[in-house]
Amino acid sequence: MSIRFTATTRRGLVALTVAAGLALGVAGCGGGGDDKKPDTSASASKGSGSKPSAQEGQSETPMAELKGTDGLLLQITSAERDSGGFVTVNGNLKNDGAKSVAIPAQISGDETEIIKHGVSLGGATLVDSKGKKRYYVLRDTEGRPLTTTGLGTVEAGQTLPVFIQFPSPPADTTEVTLQLPTFSSGTIKISG
Repeated sequence: MSIRFTATTRRGLVALTVAAGLALGVAGCGGGGDDKKPDTSASASKGSGSKPSAQEGQSETPMAELKGTDGLLLQITSAERDSGGFVTVNGNLKNDGAKSVAIPAQISGDETEIIKHGVSLGGATLVDSKGKKRYYVLRDTEGRPLTTTGLGTVEAGQTLPVFIQFPSPPADTTEVTLQLPTFSSGTIKISG
């Protein structure tokens, strides 16, 4: 093989690699002009768990308030059914008390698989009285609950955005009861 042939081949491979990288970059950054939000997915991040994040599209007044111990309050702002067969409940966990409060471990439930992933809202359930069924928090393939995890202490007056994902009840079921250990129950309406 000649040096000229080897050099030409290398340049061609470098050009091909750069072109492929640019094509992937453009495809990844391209928005196509529409600003739609991605659908909620049933997979959790590979990190140490999801942290509370800001919720979008929530109503000002909560559809339900579940009172917990030591001034904790769970305000439910939305419950949306998606086409993938899931219901995502969004809300805010608020400390209405005068002092900081440790989130009770009981809200994670009593299932070993969920408990080993830290304090979460994994003990929550949706109760469909009409269909006489109870729906538990979904989990990913590694057993992590599809809910806000990594909860610790909530300072006085602090509010944390939270979410919980459940399997969807039948389409004709629009009203369910949300239950969370150590909190009162609340009736919520599912949209979508």
